[in-house]
Amino acid sequence: MFYTTILKKLIPNNYFIYFYSMIFDFYKYQGTGNDFIIIDDKELNFDINNNELIASLCERRWGIGADGLILLRNNREYDFEMIYFNSDGLQSSMCGNGGRCIVDFARILGIVKNKANFLAIDGIHQAKFLEDEISLKMKDVTEIKKIEKDFLIDTGSPHYIKMINNLENLNIEKEARIIRYSPLFEEEGVNVNFVSNNSNINVRTYERGVEAETLSCGTGAIAVAIAMYYDELTHDSIVNINTKGGILNVCFEEFNGVFRNIWLSGPVNMIYSGEFEC
Repeated sequence: MFYTTILKKLIPNNYFIYFYSMIFDFYKYQGTGNDFIIIDDKELNFDINNNELIASLCERRWGIGADGLILLRNNREYDFEMIYFNSDGLQSSMCGNGGRCIVDFARILGIVKNKANFLAIDGIHQAKFLEDEISLKMKDVTEIKKIEKDFLIDTGSPHYIKMINNLENLNIEKEARIIRYSPLFEEEGVNVNFVSNNSNINVRTYERGVEAETLSCGTGAIAVAIAMYYDELTHDSIVNINTKGGILNVCFEEFNGVFRNIWLSGPVNMIYSGEFEC
């Protein structure tokens, strides 16, 4: 829902100019610490080309603060359409945690009940409600690239996966930017995941577009699970991935190097709602 107000401003010679101001409702969500501003934009009132506005809303000191902003829009063939922007204000590739959050938002709006079928930038996604979690079906992974000992996997967003020993003390922004801004990725960018595999699979992710570490990344968790299985570091097709924001579960089927029926599951939470004027 949005509200339109007409404001007037006095200019010299006692003339007034009139301009429109819109007030938008927003909902703040998080999925294992990955947080988003979500807006019901079924009426198409939000300007998707206003990158400065989106970035300012996501800014944590002067704005609402979030890793990204998501619009929910109508779609004739599916329950809804998801449009995702990184915190830099630019429309981006698929966000797994954001997809799980918008499904819960669609439930609050009464658009879906026990399951959902929606369109995102990388295609069609199914989702279902579990007891305390939301599970989201992701795109198939048909190609895995090895870069020396590391991996490059597109799970809806491109992810670089690197195994390390001392994950806890890693200076992630320094080390990730060496990869993210290398000649290979400088133009389009890449998300960088550092992984340790002791008794548990632990991951820390640096996200492009945010240009910082996030507490969790859904597409990154999937990329890590697939890389671990491909490299025979785990033989399980149902994997728990420990992120700084919580545990994400990834399950999949593999046949001849192709990964299908990939599901990402975890909790989501609507933190608060509010409104902003623009």
